[in-house]
Amino acid sequence: MRQPRGSDQAERLAGRMIIVTGAAQGIGAEYARALAADGARLALCDIVSPDELVAELRGHGADVTGGVCDITDGPAVADFVAEATDRVGAITGLVNNAAIFASLRPGPFEAISSEDFDRVLSTNVRGTFEVIRAVMPGMRQAGYGKIVNIASGTAFKGTPGLLHYTASKGAVIALTRVLARECGADGVRVNCLTPGFTLSEGIAEADDTADINRMTVASRCLPRDQMPADLTGAVGFLLSAESDFMTGQTIVVDGGSVMH
Repeated sequence: MRQPRGSDQAERLAGRMIIVTGAAQGIGAEYARALAADGARLALCDIVSPDELVAELRGHGADVTGGVCDITDGPAVADFVAEATDRVGAITGLVNNAAIFASLRPGPFEAISSEDFDRVLSTNVRGTFEVIRAVMPGMRQAGYGKIVNIASGTAFKGTPGLLHYTASKGAVIALTRVLARECGADGVRVNCLTPGFTLSEGIAEADDTADINRMTVASRCLPRDQMPADLTGAVGFLLSAESDFMTGQTIVVDGGSVMH
């Protein structure tokens, strides 16, 4: 597990109970490692078992639980949140990371089937909504909560070849802004992080991403590969007390490809 970034930040999330979705691998797992290093208590969920990561983090002394959960299944999400609350305490933070992306292959919008369009929107938008709906009562009761929705820079670029994914992430940004206005009076902050093209393990192992990555790197002010660790500082900030007067905002972390 990564070491804390410095004594001034080492425990900035101590006492915070945070759910991370899509946490079994890739960027979600990197979020979980960083949040645990910052002192957070975690509940990790994914469509596949996060048990390996849970064991890894517990081995480093972190307070972590986890389970399999399909975020498009509202009752299952509600059960997961209830169980997580029983195990780690009232949920004060949420990283809505679970999404369909790595398995998608670029192509013209006419080639996207109705079934694939619905599948991507169901997970990336409705799944995000289902998890927020499940955690919101507890946050409202506590009068405090931090929600970080993970979108994508494709929503600003209008990236061709991924219409369903791009549309879903544009919807996540819009959803974030509405919730910030509806829930601010209850003490719940809702912000959005939009990564650039990131070489997570699933993306780095794909055969057809080298050209996409090369073009993306060329578009950045900081012309290098983006790695999952590049995103963790912003996520930790948005979950910490340091961002308590921020809500409804979208932070782009992509090396300066999108300027928002």
